[in-house]
Amino acid sequence: MKKITELTAELAAPAIAEQGCTLWDVEYVKEAGTWYLRILLDKEGGVDILDCEEISRRVSDLLDEADPIEGSYTLEVGSAGAERALKRPSDFQQFLGSPVLVKLYRAREGRKEFAGYLKGYDEATGDVTVTVGSQDLVFPKKETALIRLRVEF
Repeated sequence: MKKITELTAELAAPAIAEQGCTLWDVEYVKEAGTWYLRILLDKEGGVDILDCEEISRRVSDLLDEADPIEGSYTLEVGSAGAERALKRPSDFQQFLGSPVLVKLYRAREGRKEFAGYLKGYDEATGDVTVTVGSQDLVFPKKETALIRLRVEF
């Protein structure tokens, strides 16, 4: 049986494409005792509330029909956001040179967060290289809790 996130991505794909959007990610997570099924979108020029509303309505109907989830959950459809998490190799390739924030599971040199610029991604290991100040730091995948884009002002 397919994972809920994979099945949701397949069901949602036509509605997302028809709205001129692309699927960034699907999450199925439990927060404060409630299950959330989140569909995160991207679109050239930005995702707006009308995109989210239309896709939510259509995907909700498809999920009701397929009924892949036991129990109750909350469906959320939204933009991946300007400070989106980078997860897939293609995400890292797309945003090479961009400002990022790296969060670690354990402190390195007394810090758990490093802000810099994405310099490289090793597809074989999942390790990420980030230029922090004048240094290139390598963050092994197993030590990295989160890598997300960072907006600079």
